[in-house]
Amino acid sequence: METIVETKDKAIAELIKKNNLLIAGPCSAESEEQLIQTALELKALGKVDILRAGVWKPRTNPGGFEGAGVKGLSWLLKAKQLTGLPTAVEVATSKHVEDAISFDTDVLWIGARTTVNPFSIQNIADALKGTNQTVLIKNPVNPDIKLWIGAIERLQKAGIENIGLIHRGFSSYGSSEYRNAPLWQIPIEMKRLFPNLPMICDPSHICGKRDTLLEIAQKSIDLAYSGLIIESHCDPSVALTDKDQQVTPAQLDTLIDTLVFKTTTTGKKDFVEELNHLRAQIDCFDDELLTLIANRMNVARKIGEIKIQNDVTVLQSSRWNEILERMIKKADHLNLGQAFVTSYMEAVHIESIRIQDSLNIQKS
Repeated sequence: METIVETKDKAIAELIKKNNLLIAGPCSAESEEQLIQTALELKALGKVDILRAGVWKPRTNPGGFEGAGVKGLSWLLKAKQLTGLPTAVEVATSKHVEDAISFDTDVLWIGARTTVNPFSIQNIADALKGTNQTVLIKNPVNPDIKLWIGAIERLQKAGIENIGLIHRGFSSYGSSEYRNAPLWQIPIEMKRLFPNLPMICDPSHICGKRDTLLEIAQKSIDLAYSGLIIESHCDPSVALTDKDQQVTPAQLDTLIDTLVFKTTTTGKKDFVEELNHLRAQIDCFDDELLTLIANRMNVARKIGEIKIQNDVTVLQSSRWNEILERMIKKADHLNLGQAFVTSYMEAVHIESIRIQDSLNIQKS
């Protein structure tokens, strides 16, 4: 017979797999009053599945509010008892894990600054051994997919089965439209590699401000993400952390109502027939593209052979710049994005260099 804890763990594991999951709550649990008020307002919406709040806050610079600590967990537990909402909190150490579990926290998430450190991940994984805890893993702060994969594998080796992923964007140097660049191709690749793990979008940390939350949230829905985790505070203007990216429960309600939710498929015969027809065209184009690329690489190989015969270096920067400039201009006329064409041509160029370098190795 299952224990109450086992039944609860299974229920939470199923909950994070549901479509259109919504996790919401303040960036930080600042006081019992603030957290309870926010939780009650979120519960009243009837749309929030899990209540989130940070109690340990890794701040970039010392001196700022670094969270309420363990007493914040008691506030979170009280909010859970009053609302019936499952709770989620960020953990970064084995002690955090132990404390969170002792206060009956339902979901733990691992932050981006922790995911980037395999030692920290292993420490958390060791602390979770023997539990059926549900754990969400945010992408590492830097765009390194291997670190994200490594975090999953360490938790799985520790016996953790209930795992989900959170896409919160990636740090980049210099000014940007977003606080953390989405770099959608990375979470999309993670969805391909781990199709059974729910992918949740964190628009709050990607945007860093309220006015672009809807855009990013809708984009994630269009990409078939499982759900959203959004920071919501009863009064963001006085929030102690990340006030610019938090919304009131009322604003969250409006945002969710504005989103257009979509299904991954439909049984409509006309739709299926048209989609299959168009996909068949895509398959043909892909086959043709691969053949053309192979032919291009054969020419690159011949160029490499001529360079070797004449003791000419493989890399010709001026020639590469000419090609890239010409293709970018052509992309404009073909209605192709400059960033896409640049990335594509860079990949082609790197492969051409590799082929020509291999000829030099063979010669030596």
